[in-house]
This record gives sequence, structure tokens and C-alpha cells, in this order.
Amino acid sequence: MIRVALAAPSAMARAGLSALLAHDGLEIIGTAPDLPALSALIEERPPDVAVISLDRQDDEPPSDLLQFTTIPLVLLLDDPQPPWTAAALRAGVKAVLPADSTAEELQATVQAAAAGLIVLHPNDTQPVLISPTPHESSLALEPLTPRETEVLRLLSHGLGNKEIAARLHISEHTVKFHVAAVMGKLGAGTRTEAVTIGLRQGLILL
Repeated sequence: MIRVALAAPSAMARAGLSALLAHDGLEIIGTAPDLPALSALIEERPPDVAVISLDRQDDEPPSDLLQFTTIPLVLLLDDPQPPWTAAALRAGVKAVLPADSTAEELQATVQAAAAGLIVLHPNDTQPVLISPTPHESSLALEPLTPRETEVLRLLSHGLGNKEIAARLHISEHTVKFHVAAVMGKLGAGTRTEAVTIGLRQGLILL
């Protein structure tokens, strides 16, 4: 059972989200009208995933969101823009979806986020992938080998070294070597960052 906390500005929006997430494998543990209330809810009853509906967006995601990235976040926006979405992914957000996403899309996204995957709506994927940050645009990334790309793809599915080794029929030591090479070439400090960069650069697709 995946425990879900919801945050949306209006009672109607919270009720609508609760209805969309009515699923045997999901449990709504609480709702909140804003981020401070969500913080209190999470402290009292930590969820597996938090779904947050934002009725307004600035040029960048609200800094208040950063306090929640220790748990998988699913954001719903009226009009998600590629630069905003890319910034949210860099901050650790797992998913950014349009506010009018269907029940099936939202339920699948929550389940994927709980599993550690990054999710974007199909209509938003390509613009985000081809919109690198100015810093990334200045970097001349060394191309990944076919094997390194394969390892990066498996990392994007949340697999550990042992699972990747089994999938590719290679040793864990070799997997560690490939992971280190991928992170080095992409300039990533963590596996999650490597996957995020890989997605934005169009090296892999979920």
C-alpha cells in the first residue's frame, strides 16, 4: 500500500485529487491546503509520496518545495513549462504533470514515483529533454558508449548494481566501473543526478 499526502489550495481541489487517487493500492493519509500545513502533516504521518497541486508558478519552483524532496514529490501545474520542469527535476522532484491529468495517469505516476522513477507527461518530455540549463549547455559532454547508455537506462529504472549485473550478464565490479564512467562523463555527483541529466540530454527515455 502506497501512502499518499495531498496538498491543494482549495477544498474542492483536494476532494478532486482524492477521488482521482481512489485506488486499491493507494491510501490517502491526509490533505493540506498549503505547504506549511503539508509539512506538519508529513512530520506527523510520513507518506511514501506527496502530491502537490500548485495554482501559480513563478520562473522557478518555490524554494519551499526543497524541504519536501526527501520524499517523492508529484507536482500538478496548470501550464508546466520546460525550464520550470527541468528546475524542479534538478531540485529532486520525481514528477511534473498537467493539472488536468487523468486518474489513470495520476495513479500510475504516484506508483512510479514511489518506486523512485522520474515521470513526465508525454507532451512535455521532448521540450524538457532538449532544454538544458545554461551551465549544461556550456559543457562538452563526452559521448557515452552503448554499454554505458544501457547502464544509465537501467539506473533510470531504479536498479541496483547487483540487478544491473544480472540483466547484462556482467560482474558487479564491471557495473561499478560503468556507473563511475557514466557519472564522470555527465558531470553528475549522484546516480539520480546522472539519470536526470541523461533524461534532459535525450540520452535515455522512460
